[in-house]
Amino acid sequence: MFKIGKKLADEEVHFDVKSVDKGHHNVTYRGVKAVRCPFDYLIYQMIISEVKPDLIIEIGTRKGGGAYYLADLLQNIGHGIVHTVDIVDDVETVVRKHPRINLFTDGWANYDITLAKDHEKIIVIEDASHIYEDTIGVLNKFHSLVNIGSYFIIEDGIINELGLEKDYNGGPLKAIREFLPNHSEFIVDKKWCDMFGKNATFNVNGYLKKIK
Repeated sequence: MFKIGKKLADEEVHFDVKSVDKGHHNVTYRGVKAVRCPFDYLIYQMIISEVKPDLIIEIGTRKGGGAYYLADLLQNIGHGIVHTVDIVDDVETVVRKHPRINLFTDGWANYDITLAKDHEKIIVIEDASHIYEDTIGVLNKFHSLVNIGSYFIIEDGIINELGLEKDYNGGPLKAIREFLPNHSEFIVDKKWCDMFGKNATFNVNGYLKKIK
């Protein structure tokens, strides 16, 4: 029979935003660098299962691990493709070979939105520079593509909690605060933002659902 004694040092549990931020830079998906909060990876698969999108537009590719994950989720439901957009081509070969991934390297400003016209259900993910000017530009350009019941996901509002908002001129949260009063068709979906605790996500107030 084991005695209940004082908790040992190596049994203590501690994590906070800064420790999760440090760790998430080491995340990979099937061996490809995939820098996203693990909470949000879980939420993404739930949203995709719910919406069953025809098209996911991901703005911000880097090595391509995020796109790879999204494409595999679509592969699992047997439906949909990913358009992943960046300004450089640094994508791993295994990612570019995925049959559900299309890579665009001319940046979001040059993405031709008519490429989305034949897709009924669209999710847009903004994960580019996180600078306010880019985030509001992406919101203004792509919001009309999102169908009712689907999502415009704005990544990394967590930078404010990390004390970095000045480096990004207010960043994603500033853009969201400016965008929402002029677009009543979108709401912040707290079901996702608060799933693990109030805004326990890197996408603080960033799960925008189109309701009308």
